[in-house]
Amino acid sequence: MNYIVLDLEWNQGTNRKYQEKPDLPFEIVEIGAIKLNEACELIDTFHAIVKPTVYLEINSHIEQITHVSIEDLESGINFKQAACSFLDWCGTNYRFCTWGSMDLTELQRNMTYFQLKQTLEKPLFYYNIQKLYSICYSDGKSRISLQNAVDTLNIDKVIPFHRADADTYYTALIMQTLNMEKVKKYISVDYYHAPTSHKEEIYLTFDTYSKYVSRTFDTKEEAMTDKGVTTTSCYLCRKNIKKKIRWFSYNNHTYYSLMYCNIHGWVKGKIRIKKTDTGKLFAIKTLKITDEEGAQQVYQWQEEVRERRRNKRKGNELNT
Repeated sequence: MNYIVLDLEWNQGTNRKYQEKPDLPFEIVEIGAIKLNEACELIDTFHAIVKPTVYLEINSHIEQITHVSIEDLESGINFKQAACSFLDWCGTNYRFCTWGSMDLTELQRNMTYFQLKQTLEKPLFYYNIQKLYSICYSDGKSRISLQNAVDTLNIDKVIPFHRADADTYYTALIMQTLNMEKVKKYISVDYYHAPTSHKEEIYLTFDTYSKYVSRTFDTKEEAMTDKGVTTTSCYLCRKNIKKKIRWFSYNNHTYYSLMYCNIHGWVKGKIRIKKTDTGKLFAIKTLKITDEEGAQQVYQWQEEVRERRRNKRKGNELNT
């Protein structure tokens, strides 16, 4: 299997004529990719400039970061041609690698908008090199910029950042410093195409946590009453464990819970409610072994929620 190191640059609406379109907040204007073999050796490169058809002015923030003008894009090809050429170039046996989690979502969103057939696998697994870098060189939780990672590894900066071909070059160099055999089990999944049935739901188990991605629901209440979403078990011994703190809403989109396994100790649960482009909702449940400090953090969050509710009730009483 080859690695396809991918980076995209995109444009977005301005405050003037070209306002943001909800179904295409970011229009891809550049595709850069590097193909590596399993030993992370360079095989080939791909680069395409895409002529915009939706946002015909460069957003000032994008222009400042990329130093790309609308004139630079006039010689580009249309997105359909660029995307089809890119996917043909990828071949048939590969895994995407990106710095961060946005590129594949935006690639698929652009494919949908421009009515390209969705030929990518579903679910779409990939390697988030930003996350793998953190696992190898930091705490596994923190996320730093590509440029900071390059500086930390003392990689020579021979070309400017924030262009698709440059950022894939640096990402590939960072990959070559990683022990991919050790970290490639920490695969990521893109959520653009959420599961639509029980059969499509995703279950992933790693050394230090587990992840479950539910099918879609019409409402948040429907999701949070589904047994598949709220049921908890220790992902190490597979035994059902009793909740010490039931699922509670910390904000509109995040829920927490706390369990205790007699074998492996405290287990912290987190559910994030996400929305698809079609307005459907799905849940991402993460379970993770934690320590006494982590358990106390959940108790503290629960008390914060209770305090907010008490203050809200007091405010309502004063207003009546």
